[in-house]
Amino acid sequence: MTLKRVDEQYRGLTYTWGRLDHPEETPFQVAPGVWWLRFTMPGPLNHINLWLLEDGDGWTIVDTCLNLETAKAQWESLFDGFMGGKPVKRVICTHMHPDHIGLAGWLCERFACDLYMTQAEFLTGSLIMGYTGEQAPPAAISFYHRAGFSAGQLDHYRDRFGGFGQFTTPLPHNYQRLTDRQTLAIGGRYWQIVVGEGHSPEHACLYCPALQLVIAGDQILPRITPNVSVFPTQPDGNPLEAWLASSTRLLSMLPEDLLVLPAHQAPFTGVRVRLNQIIDSHRLALAKLYDLLMEPKILPDCFSCLFGREIQDGELQMATGETVAHLNYLWHRGNISRRLTDDGRYEYQADPDARYIDAE
Repeated sequence: MTLKRVDEQYRGLTYTWGRLDHPEETPFQVAPGVWWLRFTMPGPLNHINLWLLEDGDGWTIVDTCLNLETAKAQWESLFDGFMGGKPVKRVICTHMHPDHIGLAGWLCERFACDLYMTQAEFLTGSLIMGYTGEQAPPAAISFYHRAGFSAGQLDHYRDRFGGFGQFTTPLPHNYQRLTDRQTLAIGGRYWQIVVGEGHSPEHACLYCPALQLVIAGDQILPRITPNVSVFPTQPDGNPLEAWLASSTRLLSMLPEDLLVLPAHQAPFTGVRVRLNQIIDSHRLALAKLYDLLMEPKILPDCFSCLFGREIQDGELQMATGETVAHLNYLWHRGNISRRLTDDGRYEYQADPDARYIDAE
């Protein structure tokens, strides 16, 4: 069915079908040949938006949901129902996070079709899946100790390590590589791959000028700022610099009247407004963090500055990764220094002669 337009406006964005509720019936046509699916998931986000593209005598799927029996059952009902028994010709995953690749291997095996991903996402996803069932390496323990984890928090991390694979089916042993500015023909229309960095290594968005829409994955979300984190595999990495550069690049590339199809929450127009909001939110956070660090702080002391609230145990790893990303950005710019304390924690302090102004 085709959704009824609502055009609800909120904070500079226009939500074509409303911003809060998703109708119960699925799938929904959002543009010719483009269908919106919503799958439920555990956790605070509680859902992911997936996209079915009509592709001649079959279908192209963009993103897949977690490896859940409920998700498999929802896909099976679509295969036998709405999709009319037509085959899946390819599976495209925007990036390697489990809610996006969780059922990619299962779908590709079921339909003997190819997986399309960027190289960094495929290889990184494969690497992390290889940690399933393994013990946390010493480098990871050192990373979180330096970030301020207590002994109990480190034990909790050890217990949870290697859980990535429980939410994913094994990826195929081969794939079709996506690259920036590459063009795919899907359903008689050209779709251009536009790569962003920071939230994940090489995130692929799919831009269709003819339909005036972009399947944005997690790169552009309407009401939350995608997580940008540093991980133990690259402890001195600077993903926030890559994220801001990618957002600025997308700002120059994408037209304002574009329909944005995000992986979470509701489709909207106003992509330049949203990108500016995201960029500005990080600039403000960096400026506040710099001011906080006029007095030396260890990482947990920075949580309230960046998040404005107490961090719960279930949020600790993600909050730590994002805080390190902001600290590393300032550190790489020379705005702040860091040193190891006697108990092996990183302590950060602003250089008053290298005042942070903005994130450009």
